[in-house]
Amino acid sequence: MSSAHRFDRGHTDDLMSYLAASPSPYHAVANTAERLEKAGFRRIEETDAWDASTGGKYVTRGGAVIAWYVPEGATPATPFRIVGAHTDSPNLRVKPLPDTGALGWRQVAVEIYGGTLLNTWLDRDLGLSGRVTLRDGTHRLVNVDRPLLRVPQLAIHLDRGVNNDGLKLDKQRHMTPVWGLGEPREGDLIRFVGEETGVDAGEIAGWDLMTHSVEPPAYLGRDRELLAGPRMDNLLSVHAGTAALLAAIGSEGLPSIPVLAAFDHEENGSQSDTGAEGPLLGTVLERSVYARGGTYEDRARAFAGTICLSSDTGHAVHPNYGERHEPGHHPVPNGGPILKVNVNQRYATDGSGRAVFAAACERAGVPWQHFVSNNSMPCGTTIGPITAARHGIATVDIGVACLSMHSARELCGADDPHLLAAALTAFLEG
Repeated sequence: MSSAHRFDRGHTDDLMSYLAASPSPYHAVANTAERLEKAGFRRIEETDAWDASTGGKYVTRGGAVIAWYVPEGATPATPFRIVGAHTDSPNLRVKPLPDTGALGWRQVAVEIYGGTLLNTWLDRDLGLSGRVTLRDGTHRLVNVDRPLLRVPQLAIHLDRGVNNDGLKLDKQRHMTPVWGLGEPREGDLIRFVGEETGVDAGEIAGWDLMTHSVEPPAYLGRDRELLAGPRMDNLLSVHAGTAALLAAIGSEGLPSIPVLAAFDHEENGSQSDTGAEGPLLGTVLERSVYARGGTYEDRARAFAGTICLSSDTGHAVHPNYGERHEPGHHPVPNGGPILKVNVNQRYATDGSGRAVFAAACERAGVPWQHFVSNNSMPCGTTIGPITAARHGIATVDIGVACLSMHSARELCGADDPHLLAAALTAFLEG
């Protein structure tokens, strides 16, 4: 498919801005909430009583956001149509006692988060982002978006066999970034963060900080038909889901309640109060039903008719490692979104889900592809099976084909973000 045929520059440009402005899950939630507010959605506190009003609403908790739109005429038993995604990405996260160093170097102690491709974080200019918690319980976002840290690789002169024997990295010994010279001083990093954030370091009671590559997203290739950037797994889906939700609410006579559910902690198992295995989504949907005067019977009917598209990145066929892929299924960039299938339930898709996804793509005029893993290779998983099992909701796993998944910088087709958003919009319109 040529870029001239499908390429929606506006959507992909906007995605690039969103990625650059969202170096942490907390920033992704804040940026998503800002877009929802501009479209007329209103934030609801979980501690408040909810009402039966129609229109757009959303809740945030940490690195998770759930937004939904109740159309006129919705009953307590009206089903939901959900786009599920996650806000977190593998990276290096700051430890509770961050100030460390050795041999005249000041360093920052980090813990490996998720299934990180460690070598992609070497010799890369890194910033620092996340949030700090103040003594009064409020939070402040942190984004030091300039070269601050670096994990230096050992020179080839000191590791002569690296190109033949392979790079071997010890997570504890070799992944500690440097950020200056001299002896480490206790409290130094948090004092610096306080200065950058405009708060007194003495007011900072806790932090959730992480590194990010400061290199911005960019078009790549002779025809600029590829997109390179950080955190596309899985902010690409969060961005597309947000765009789809805002597009869908303009449709007349919505037969269901469109929902965006973007969770945190997918990359380490989803077991948290903001992860897909927690109760957040179920609680929000149930409270919506009950706020509209529903009973448990209405809740059961609404959930029985609900469908979720779990959107996450998947593997494009790799030109240098073709043998690692299933020989009959080779998703390619700009071939449209992928339908993920695994009969062992690492993905939640079944034949009925395939029909739902195919119908949405057909309505949107979007091509789509299949993905299935090579039988000899273990298959990854997503929030899809968790959502299906946790809430009894029919779920379909989809996404965008990419290379370098879990790298500090990933690669996909520049058309595919727009094609995914179009398919998700058609799905939410139902």
